[in-house]
Amino acid sequence: MPRLKRLSSLEVIKILEKFGFQVHSQRGSHIKMRRIIETRKQTLTIPDCKQLDTGTCRAILRQASQYILHSDFIQKCCIDCITFV
Repeated sequence: MPRLKRLSSLEVIKILEKFGFQVHSQRGSHIKMRRIIETRKQTLTIPDCKQLDTGTCRAILRQASQYILHSDFIQKCCIDCITFV
């Protein structure tokens, strides 16, 4: 499995914006991103940090994969967040 690159929360937000997510709200150090497709609300929570741990990036990727097709993810932003070893 490829290694995840350590990203900042702003980089993760930019990646998710490519898929139609928008910043919905922020409370404390967590940012909620949401997109509405048809009548379903899809929400992701991103911690606001300078550098996210790889485990946190992996968890966000796992949550996002419920809403985003893997092929779309690879096509739009694979280079931004994954480095191959």
